[in-house]
Amino acid sequence: MAADLTSADAPRAPEPAPPALGHPHRLRFGLVYLGLAAVLGLAIAGVALYATDSIHPGPKWSLWKPNGGGLGAAKQIAAHVAPAYRLPDGNQIVDVIPKGPAVSSGGTTVPIPFIVTRGPKGKVDQITQVSDGDTLTFSLCGLGASCSIATGKPTVQRGTLVRREILELALYTFKYVSGVKHIVAFLPPPKGTQPTYVVYLQKDDLKAQLKTPLTRTLSPKVPLPTQITAKDQQQVDALTESRTYKFGLSQTQQGDAVLVLDPIQA
Repeated sequence: MAADLTSADAPRAPEPAPPALGHPHRLRFGLVYLGLAAVLGLAIAGVALYATDSIHPGPKWSLWKPNGGGLGAAKQIAAHVAPAYRLPDGNQIVDVIPKGPAVSSGGTTVPIPFIVTRGPKGKVDQITQVSDGDTLTFSLCGLGASCSIATGKPTVQRGTLVRREILELALYTFKYVSGVKHIVAFLPPPKGTQPTYVVYLQKDDLKAQLKTPLTRTLSPKVPLPTQITAKDQQQVDALTESRTYKFGLSQTQQGDAVLVLDPIQA
C-alpha cells in the first residue's frame, strides 16, 4: 500500500528562511550620506545666490566716495561737496573747513570734550563725551573777512541750501568715515557778527538714509537757492530743522570746555 503522505513519518519541507535584516551600520551610513547630500545642496544654492548677487549687485550708495579715513577723508568730502553749492551769480555759497571737536573763541581754538544738549523745559539735559575718533566739526564760512555768508543778503532759501549742504556732508561722513558718530556744523553768521548757530547731527539720526542710495534722500543736481524743490525743502527741514541749535561755551569744574546747545524750536 502506498505510504500515507500525511503521516508523521513523511519528511517535512524546509521552512523558508526569514527575510535578511540589513546590517545596523548600513542604516546609519545611509542617514549620514543623506545629511551630507542636504548640506551639499544648501552650499550649491548659496554659491548660486552669491553669484547672482555678484552679477546683479544692488544699487551703490553713491557714485563717489573718499579714500582713506579720518580727517583726511573729511577734507575730501568737503572738497567734493562744497563747490556744487553756488549762488545765482556763480559764487560758491560757503567754504567748508573740517576739523576735530573744537570751536574758535577769541582767536584761539578750544578743544571740546563734552557736548550738552539742553532738553525742553522739565526734561533732562543730554551730556555726550566726544573725541577726535568719533566727532567732526564743519565750519561753513563765507568768503568775507567775518566768515559771513558770501555776497548778498541772507534769505530763507539760502539758509535751506546751507542746511542741505550740511546734510550732504553728514551723510557722506557717516557713510564713509569709520567711527564718526557726531557732526557739529557751524552755520555762517550774518555779516559782521560771530557764529551763533549749529546743526548737530548724530549717526543714529540718519540710519534710514544711510541704508538707501543718496539720490533717494537728495536729488543729484544741487539747486540754486531760488530753485529748491518742495521735496528737497521737506527732506532738509525734516532732517535738520529740529537739530539746529543756538550754541554757547561753558566749563566744567575741572576746566574742560563744554559746547552747550539750546534748541531754537519750541
